[in-house]
Amino acid sequence: MNAVPAQHARVLSGMRPTGRLHLGHYHGVLKNWLELQHEYQCFFFVADWHALTTHYDDPTGIPQNTWDMVIDWLAAGVNPGEATMFVQSQVPEHAELHLLLSMITPLGWLERVPSYKDQQERLKEKDLATYGFLGYPLLQSADILIYKAGLVPVGEDQVAHVELTREVARRFNHIYGREADFEERAEEAIKKMGKKNAKLYNKYRKAYTEQGDDEALAAARALLESQQNIGIADRDRLFGYLEGGGKVILPEPQPLLTKASKMPGLDGQKMSKSYGNTIALNASPEAVEKQLRTMPTDPARVRRTDPGDPDRCPVWQFHEVYSDDKLKQWVQEGCRSASIGCLECKAPVIDAVLAELKPIQERVREYEEQPELVRNIIDEGNERARDVARETMEDVRHAMSLR
Repeated sequence: MNAVPAQHARVLSGMRPTGRLHLGHYHGVLKNWLELQHEYQCFFFVADWHALTTHYDDPTGIPQNTWDMVIDWLAAGVNPGEATMFVQSQVPEHAELHLLLSMITPLGWLERVPSYKDQQERLKEKDLATYGFLGYPLLQSADILIYKAGLVPVGEDQVAHVELTREVARRFNHIYGREADFEERAEEAIKKMGKKNAKLYNKYRKAYTEQGDDEALAAARALLESQQNIGIADRDRLFGYLEGGGKVILPEPQPLLTKASKMPGLDGQKMSKSYGNTIALNASPEAVEKQLRTMPTDPARVRRTDPGDPDRCPVWQFHEVYSDDKLKQWVQEGCRSASIGCLECKAPVIDAVLAELKPIQERVREYEEQPELVRNIIDEGNERARDVARETMEDVRHAMSLR
């Protein structure tokens, strides 16, 4: 496994532009982004090319959906001063790297990605017998590798996509990272570290290559990351030399497992537009109150005097997200004894959801009134992303003898 040097420890995450976001997006993705932006160099992008893999027949809504989604990101608290926000199609290097990686990626690798067959089954009404749909996991790999991202926040169901990216990077480095004079350059780089550090590096490398000592490998990586006497190219070369491979051109990313969203839909299922059970971030207070007041409850509570079971009630799942222990105890006791009615039970949830949405919606209005500001944020993000992507493509083209 190739290490990710400290200077490449970036976070990359994206969302397809499907329009205005809902509470499921906020609790499942955006809250995580808000924490990550303070800890890492984050790149968050609108995956508009990915939207074409399943909606190629009607792309007309993508521009407006992109605009609405970016405003929701900003209103939720994604800070353009701390994170780079950009639109995938405005950084054409994604497509170039995707093309070059497609030259070395076995077809079987793409066909075995779990979501390939799952989505074909789920979206039977669409003609997904296209190269774009088959190749979208590789485009995801290009999205990650173009920024040499070290961490990719994903749920457990998406780990396979990151693993594919790691395999593609490993194959690319194996094929193109072996310079003609690789070992000579590596030995020269070791000398630049100074006698003491060079001796340590060789000791760790020997322990790993001869005995498979993982602790020695970790120690060697830490040693390399602390070096000030060698440049990025030499550091990448020595990361590869550690494991008997070539120069690390595209570092292998690691999945950053995120907690599964606890945000339920109005019917108790996962909140999703496809289920029609969402609460939009931009929904009016009146609409939100109506949605929550009319959401289903425990079917056993036909009359006000019938006792219920919170575990069978979608409203309880909202209390799990929004209520403290004291309030949850009140719900449990009141529902089971029928001392409270369903509307009483829903009241604190309605208040909590409205309180959460109010500041977000105020910021939405502020950004909608300043379209030039939003355009500038995205234009600047596109340019920052392109600067990083261009650097990676210079390395890739050089390794593939394309320059």
